[in-house]
Amino acid sequence: QVQLVESGGRLVHAGDSLKLSCAASGFTFSSYSMGWFRQAPGKEREIVAATSWNGGHAYYSDSVKGRFTISRDNAKNTVYLQMNSLKPEDTGVYVCNANILSRQYWGQGTQVTVSS
Repeated sequence: QVQLVESGGRLVHAGDSLKLSCAASGFTFSSYSMGWFRQAPGKEREIVAATSWNGGHAYYSDSVKGRFTISRDNAKNTVYLQMNSLKPEDTGVYVCNANILSRQYWGQGTQVTVSS
């Protein structure tokens, strides 16, 4: 079965950097696009970044463009999110997403808290 396991979230200060990881299993990871979403308290889940199957194309939300970088290692079945210049508004649960044959799969999420 598809499994997505995030790690790397923690409490940081504004301006700090943090790198999240999502280890995937149960499907042919190198064949599918992957994404990172986040959900802040009281807000809807929003997409943060996404990468194509080979990492050749990436999408970023306007709020993180220029600060976050999504990457993937298909040999390790892992997708990463490098987050720089973190802001308090980046606080939330970061969730890994796989879009497999039009079905969405989600991890359990990892908490990122940015203090001012």
